[in-house]
Parts: sequence; C-alpha cells; structure tokens
Amino acid sequence: MSPPVVHSLREQIREHILEGIVSGRWQPGERIVERRIAAELLVSQTPVREALRELESLRLIESAPNKGVRVRELTPADLRESYPVRAGLEQVAAELAAGALAEDASALDREVAALCEADRTADGEAQVRHTVAFHREIVRAAGNSVLLHTWESLGIEVWTTLSIRWLSPEPWPQAEEHARLVAAFRRRDPDIGEVLKTHVLGCAPRI
Repeated sequence: MSPPVVHSLREQIREHILEGIVSGRWQPGERIVERRIAAELLVSQTPVREALRELESLRLIESAPNKGVRVRELTPADLRESYPVRAGLEQVAAELAAGALAEDASALDREVAALCEADRTADGEAQVRHTVAFHREIVRAAGNSVLLHTWESLGIEVWTTLSIRWLSPEPWPQAEEHARLVAAFRRRDPDIGEVLKTHVLGCAPRI
C-alpha cells in the first residue's frame, strides 16, 4: 500500500482557497484578505501569502497596488488556454516514455482501476484526481525532469478541476478512454504521441 500523501502547509492553504473559489465562497472580482484566511486557519500570514502567490501564477487571482488580491473573472477561453500547451508536452512525454510503458504499464493500470471505481460511483473528485495522476505517470515515465517540472507548473489538477466543476458538473466515464491509451502503449503504437495529444485536446472545455 502506498504511504499517504502529506501536503505542506502552503499546499493545504492553497487547496482551501481554491475550494473557496470553486465553490463560490469568493466570487469573481471579490477581494481575498490574507490576514482573515490566516486567522481562520490559525496560521501565520507567510504561508497564506505563498499560497496566494502560487494561485496568482496560475492566473486564478490577481493583485494590484492599493487594491489587494482579488479573484479573476475567468471565462471558458481562460480554461482552454493551457490545453494546447499541455497537449504538446504530453505528446513529447508519450514519445519518450513509449518504450518504458510498453514494458511496464502497471502504474497506468492502477489509475485506470481507480477510474473504474470512480466512474461506478460517479465520484467526480476521484475522477479528477486519478485522471491527473494517470497523465502524471506518463510524464514521469519520460524520465525528463525539465519536462515534468514544466508540466506540473501548468497547474493541471487545478485547471482540470475548474473545467469539470464549472463547465461539466455531471461526472462522465473516464476509465474506458484511458484504458485505450494503456492498450496503445502496450502494442507500441507508432503514433502514440499524436494519440495522446488528440486525447488531451479533446478534454478541453468547449466554448
């Protein structure tokens, strides 16, 4: 059994703020007050500031002199923007990882199994978590730390969560399509990079 994931304080605070944005606790244009979050969570303002800086780098919030930090007005176009970049990165990752995953795709199998259960129970949060984990395993298998760092810097899980919750609120089956990707790796599909790129672009929100 894998050990539980331990998140840093900054990551926990980031998730708290993100959940507040997604759930509508903070509306677009509304100010997020650093000291109030610190008091609410019984932490210092330093990790709150770090979490807000990370969310600003993901373009979810914006700051301005004398106006503080506010939730950005996001549109479907904003949610779409990262997908072509992500698709290109994953195309490269698939091509680099093809040999390794043809020999051993067990990490992908585990995520597909988890997706089957998430599909069965219509658990949208689990679908997001295991879908992102599936794609992270492909990027990790490429064995290129620069590629992995660049991919993770896009905030894939954050944008996937927002895309699904805001634009596709009803869970839809994920396991079958990801199982087909595993099969493509196992049969050494020569077009695996293009196959994965097409898959990622197909996940982008429709406008």
